[in-house]
Amino acid sequence: MASSTKTQDAIGKGAAYGAMALLILIIGIPMFWMLSGSLKSYAEIYTFPPEWIPSNPKWSNYRDAWNAVPFGRFYINTIIITAFGMSAQLICGVLCAYALSFFNVPFRNGWMILILAALMIPNEITILPNFLFFGNTVRDLFGLDHNWINTYQAMILPGAATAFGTFLMRQGFMGLPRDVLDAAKMDGAGHLRTLWDVVLPMAKPIVVTFAIISAVNKWNDYLWPLIVTNTNEMRPLTVGLTFLFDNEGNNEWGMIMAGTAFVVVPLILVFILAQRFIIEGLTAGATKG
Repeated sequence: MASSTKTQDAIGKGAAYGAMALLILIIGIPMFWMLSGSLKSYAEIYTFPPEWIPSNPKWSNYRDAWNAVPFGRFYINTIIITAFGMSAQLICGVLCAYALSFFNVPFRNGWMILILAALMIPNEITILPNFLFFGNTVRDLFGLDHNWINTYQAMILPGAATAFGTFLMRQGFMGLPRDVLDAAKMDGAGHLRTLWDVVLPMAKPIVVTFAIISAVNKWNDYLWPLIVTNTNEMRPLTVGLTFLFDNEGNNEWGMIMAGTAFVVVPLILVFILAQRFIIEGLTAGATKG
């Protein structure tokens, strides 16, 4: 019986490691091919069988890609959109999740159902209403001389509210020990102090997880910035990358892959640098008492 159990455990672990290895290959091979192709010439990219490691790395692809379009400006725009967009989502998500978790809100379950229903609405449906709002309504509403098209606020504000973040963090807040919250209340802590000093430290894993998800989504956002911007001075990396493509199809794929690396590599570096803090957050919330 014991031998059979060990065999089953070994098979289960082997299947888990096999699935993990397959997932790494599915994600890693395209990434490696992109980095490899960014150092190749046009002819080397189309060589068959493919040469995975270029014999003569063409580092000039990165210089050519950087000089072809204003990547410096694109980086600044993307960092601003990501930082302020993620911060806005964190603030809105945390406050809404706290209210739905610890306030006696009328019809609280009904509000949660509406939030979950909002997750089923595609973002594309809101593009036209948002464009009309920032193009005309905001100007008439505040008596402005111009609209908010081609501005940072137009790219950031539509994504400030987050149904997913509210739901995710509310589920995390509901699992916190009530004894600690009651003790904070007996010590005279108000809601803001309780949120800052008690709830957020204990819910650090879920908050950090959502922050990473939000940052990645903001960094990779393409459709809305494409529609709401009309000058290179305001475009982010994802939109600016398309300027490397030739309209007639004569694409320099090595340069394009180098430009793609400009977009992808910063996210990889941020994850590597933040990995220690993510693990600390996870382990900090692993024990109670």
